[in-house]
Amino acid sequence: MIKVVVLHDQALDGAAPDLADNFHQAVEISDALTRLGYRTERLAFGRRLAHTAQALQQLRPDVMFNLVESPRGLGRLVHAAPALLHRLGLAYTGSDARAILLTSNKLQAKKKMHQAGLPVPPWITEPESATAVPTAAGYIIKSVWEHASIGLDESSIWMNGKAGRLDREMAGKRDLLKGDCFAEEYIDGREFNISLLAGDEGPEVLPPAEIVFDGYSPGQARIVGYSAKWLPETFEYNHTNRRYDFPAGDSGLLAELNQLSLTCWSLFRIRGWARVDYRVDAAGRPWILEVNTNPCLSSDAGFMAAASRAGLDMDAVVARIMMDLN
Repeated sequence: MIKVVVLHDQALDGAAPDLADNFHQAVEISDALTRLGYRTERLAFGRRLAHTAQALQQLRPDVMFNLVESPRGLGRLVHAAPALLHRLGLAYTGSDARAILLTSNKLQAKKKMHQAGLPVPPWITEPESATAVPTAAGYIIKSVWEHASIGLDESSIWMNGKAGRLDREMAGKRDLLKGDCFAEEYIDGREFNISLLAGDEGPEVLPPAEIVFDGYSPGQARIVGYSAKWLPETFEYNHTNRRYDFPAGDSGLLAELNQLSLTCWSLFRIRGWARVDYRVDAAGRPWILEVNTNPCLSSDAGFMAAASRAGLDMDAVVARIMMDLN
């Protein structure tokens, strides 16, 4: 029987919701693998590579299912897991270290997409912010490395002309964003998530999802911040819903989003599964915000919701990912 070890983040008691969710995801994936006939074990990616390598040598897996998102609680280290698995000569799911490193560094990803002619919002880096003249109406300050909307809330939006300089706003958010940050032009419009899953004939684009900001006041920022993703007691969490049914007038836009997402898959040489996030401005132009090469696979997450709309349950998704190994 094939042995699969599910590799996940190390979440200690009292861990932040995004880190704790990674463990719950690992349990669900392990259960799916068991139902598919695999022998499974789970292993936390430790703080020391040598300890994790030693544990893997003792476990002797046939395949690794890599779910690691934040080694040591840091998104900037996410590529360390596939790099270690490659070094040990182990077959593993998902994208390789190169693809994950390129996409987890949002600035490098934006530069690569821009060079390829893909639409990405203009941006200002932190070193540039002291001398650059902001030209957009507004900017959203983001972490270069962290995902899961770490440090992202309404205060992340800086409007041109307001009191206070952009460079000082960015400097004031470095600790909250766990280090390097940048300012991206804020696209005040619709938000879409496009999920992709490996298949026999290449990646399949799953049904597109739009985030609907229900009940937001006119002046309230329509962003999917940390509260909207992880804090059930908040207004944002309970009023950011997904919709999958669209009027005929959106067909051209949705086709464009699908094609852009497939281009991103090829550009970054993605394996297994991914999600591409977009904003669409008032003129109907799509802008790529991020490419996520290892989006959450929990049963209540957006990826599985899209898969369900395509008629795929957790077992079917896991089986497809297991057919696209590194």
